[in-house]
Amino acid sequence: MSKRVVITGLGAITPIGIGKDAFWEGLMEGKNGIGKITRFDASEYGAQIAGEVKGFEPTDYIDKKESKRMDRYAQFAVAAAKLAIEDAGLNLEKEDRDRIGTYIGAGIGGIETMHAQYKKLFDKGPSRISPFFIPMMIANLAAGQVAITYKLHGPSSCVVTACATGTNCIGDAFRVIQEGKADVMVAGGTEAAISQAAVAGFAAMKALCMDHNDDPEHASRPFDKNRSGFVMGEGAGLVILESLEHAKARGAHIYAELAGYGANSDAYHMTSPAPGGEYQAKCMQLAIDDAGLQAADVDYVNAHGTSTHLNDEGESLAIKAVWGEHAKDVSVSSIKSMTGHLLGAAGGIEAVATALTVERDMMPPTINYETPDEGLDLDYVPNKARAKKVRAAISNNFGFGGHNACIVMKKYTE
Repeated sequence: MSKRVVITGLGAITPIGIGKDAFWEGLMEGKNGIGKITRFDASEYGAQIAGEVKGFEPTDYIDKKESKRMDRYAQFAVAAAKLAIEDAGLNLEKEDRDRIGTYIGAGIGGIETMHAQYKKLFDKGPSRISPFFIPMMIANLAAGQVAITYKLHGPSSCVVTACATGTNCIGDAFRVIQEGKADVMVAGGTEAAISQAAVAGFAAMKALCMDHNDDPEHASRPFDKNRSGFVMGEGAGLVILESLEHAKARGAHIYAELAGYGANSDAYHMTSPAPGGEYQAKCMQLAIDDAGLQAADVDYVNAHGTSTHLNDEGESLAIKAVWGEHAKDVSVSSIKSMTGHLLGAAGGIEAVATALTVERDMMPPTINYETPDEGLDLDYVPNKARAKKVRAAISNNFGFGGHNACIVMKKYTE
């Protein structure tokens, strides 16, 4: 019999706040974390706005010498892990660290480091490349650095599935505990891709919002008729997963039970979702079935909701396919309206938000929702947070390449 898995700790580094409490307060206020890019001069770029993390000091969480050997994306992960472990009240000195693992992914990895080192290579030659270039750049070092920092010797992995990364990491870590291969997992996603190359690349694809450079607060508008592309964000979201028996034995606070996980592929196109949302619907149904629930038991969807035409339309159609005649009874919101799209970290911070929604019976809003679009007629929790009894919730993330991942959380009961 598989073990029950619960969420006992939350760590968030986000454009609207650092730490679980500041993040949640920002969500409840409908705070907008999007502004002009400050990490480089973006004045000549098509997209000049992003959801940057404000006030982040690596040395608040990491030894100064060690922090200089990490790309920003890995710094975010180590910081979020510290916050999550502290939030869970885990005393690692009393734990069997061979039974604690790290499943932390990044969709892109250390692209800032890559850019800086390539510039050195071309300007000054190969002898000037840093010996830390490769370990700072590669995407697995977020999981690696968290494991090294806290001496966690359990299963360690890095899923890279674009925007589904964080959710796949949490879902895969869930399976590890279900199967009894670990007692505790630190899981989620991290990303710090607000860099010249990434912004230019996404803009060249016409994926980014480029018509609100002078009005960043209204740029990200999931499900709104006038949406025009996603806004890049950065940060990290990690959760502490535990077997129920381990959590109960140490008297841990339980936010929610992680009950179901689904993953599949559109197998359609390298960037576009398959029309009609068929495989997104199947992925949601897989997660709901895995949780032993019916769609009608799920009261809230934390949507992928990127503010792109195809994604928002496809996800809305997928929700209608799963919930059928009850589709308008389920509430749907996208926190990307506030944070922007954190790419590989999106599923991480959205899992944090979903766990708090289930615990507190409060749903974050979709801000900037002004003009309904034809056929997109669900309850998108427009503009203001709302109280609602949430027995269970699903968090969706769908990535380039057709990667779909969904997790279901429900209220914890004995």
